[in-house]
Amino acid sequence: MTYLRRAVKYFIQITIIFVLIIGILMLSGMVSKDVAVAFRSGWKSIWMILGLFAAMSLAYPFFGYGKRKVHANGDPAPMWEKIDEAMEARGYVFSGNTENGGRKYHLASPVNRVSRLWEDTLTVESVLGGFEIEGLVRDLSRVVMTIDRKINDYGDR
Repeated sequence: MTYLRRAVKYFIQITIIFVLIIGILMLSGMVSKDVAVAFRSGWKSIWMILGLFAAMSLAYPFFGYGKRKVHANGDPAPMWEKIDEAMEARGYVFSGNTENGGRKYHLASPVNRVSRLWEDTLTVESVLGGFEIEGLVRDLSRVVMTIDRKINDYGDR
């Protein structure tokens, strides 16, 4: 269900951006206000574009969300404080605990939350050999690197 909800959100977002761009071009006179003139196949082009947006929206949640692992040795309990610090350094705030004893974080900035359609939650779970972080792929690499540097000693401090 989460997958479908994300796909619908992205479809709506892409469509709104498209409508705004075409609307601005039509209002500025750069493009004809008649859809039959502005697009080669008229309204048929609009339906083809929306079909393309639907396909992209269905694919994005599959490629846009993932899991990464941070390796850590020892008891995970004392590491949560450092994870909280790392998440705060990356602009995330604690939003609650998971059913498995992990933690959820979301972006602190309302503007960033809106730009990501409130799909900005990162979940950190304790797993054998470290932690597993799930969320937007574009945010994961920076967050994983920050957490890794906080909880592991590489001899450079």
